[in-house]
Amino acid sequence: MESTINEAKNPGTGTAAGSQTATPATPHLLTNIAVVGLGYVGLPLSLQFAKSGVKVLGLDIDPTKVEALNRGQSYIKHITPEAVADAVKPGQFSASTDFRRVAEVDAVVICVPTPLNKNREPDISYILSTGKTIAPYLRRGALVVLESTTYPGTTEDDLREVLEAGSGLKAGTDFHLAFSPEREDPGNPDSKVASIPKVVGGLTPACLEKAVALYGRAVKTVVPVSSCRVAEATKLLENIFRSVNIALVNELKVVYQAMGIDVWEVINAAKTKPFGFMAFYPGPGLGGHCIPIDPFYLTWKAREYGQHTRFIELAGEINTSMPHYVVERVGEALNEESKAIKGSRILVLGLAYKADVDDERESPSYVLMDLLHQRGAQVAYYDPYVPVIRPTREHPHWAGTRSVTWDEKTIRSFDLVLISTKHSSVNYRELAQWARCIVDTRNAMAGIDTNSVRVWKA
Repeated sequence: MESTINEAKNPGTGTAAGSQTATPATPHLLTNIAVVGLGYVGLPLSLQFAKSGVKVLGLDIDPTKVEALNRGQSYIKHITPEAVADAVKPGQFSASTDFRRVAEVDAVVICVPTPLNKNREPDISYILSTGKTIAPYLRRGALVVLESTTYPGTTEDDLREVLEAGSGLKAGTDFHLAFSPEREDPGNPDSKVASIPKVVGGLTPACLEKAVALYGRAVKTVVPVSSCRVAEATKLLENIFRSVNIALVNELKVVYQAMGIDVWEVINAAKTKPFGFMAFYPGPGLGGHCIPIDPFYLTWKAREYGQHTRFIELAGEINTSMPHYVVERVGEALNEESKAIKGSRILVLGLAYKADVDDERESPSYVLMDLLHQRGAQVAYYDPYVPVIRPTREHPHWAGTRSVTWDEKTIRSFDLVLISTKHSSVNYRELAQWARCIVDTRNAMAGIDTNSVRVWKA
């Protein structure tokens, strides 16, 4: 006989405040879930659960997204319409803007943005507003899992508070609560939701077991940890590790450039070492919704405990200074052509924050465009995956700007092309033939015959 959430048949797994906790539900009970936020994290997760036999209700505040998905269409480049249609047609997946339907499901997975505010402080308002919205419809015995990257304590303190206040239920007694960090890697064909190990932490042992049971339906390997805080900290460590190492190689890029050494050649030589080295690559700055943001969630929270994360903050300073270094290199390149940045026509090649994706969130290309524009340049961009710039919080003034066309006449009309993103679909041989001057921040021109054009590395 299955136990209900208030039946403490295994009191030895009880937790905080002496409350009795639920015994874990068996996996076959988790057959009906809702995923809140149908973006780069929530949509692929939804489709994987649907593919695994779980009935999924996708919830989003954007009716355009909802309508597209219910028609079997995709708005994310690396997710095919066929993948959406395969989930929609048999009825395994449907989308809605009606959050009252949370009352229909056994589990709710929250995948909403966690940006920084204008003071570079954590903004968890999307998490809290989602919690307040779903709380009145939360079923007794349901599981709520947060996947949004955040500081340790968000799940068991902030989210828990709004869920309990809005539902009248108690976490760990009347409903389950857990955290499982997303590990999406857009643009990487080898990155599949089912094959990426899933870290899971629960408010109580029973919460953990139910969350493990849920993800076990869709993911091959589930990694349980002792608490929500550990799971939250795990995600931050993963991205801080990348941020610090990228900062290191960005700093070395500047140093080696002054020495006349190609940092890309150095990295390629160093990575032949079969132990003790992991290759990271320099760039024009950090982009995306993880590395530029996540470290600051920890630095902010650490101050609450009287701790100062100097190493992390230094890495952030180095990475955020990279666009300024790149613009200096642009100025040097134009000077060699007897031109100044002011009045020059400059094409930024690549708006997306990384290769072969259509996600331009926090892209350093925006910063480069701003800096060049402030110095008097006429700035345009080309990106095959971002035909028109959507409104953003930090750079709303570029909204509506369209990508130029890719043809010889257009490319030749620019004084300089600045490669900010290395999309594999771009014909760099044509670029070498058509461009007057190139500044390459991604080593995209390596192996290309550039005898007819001067290429500067930045």
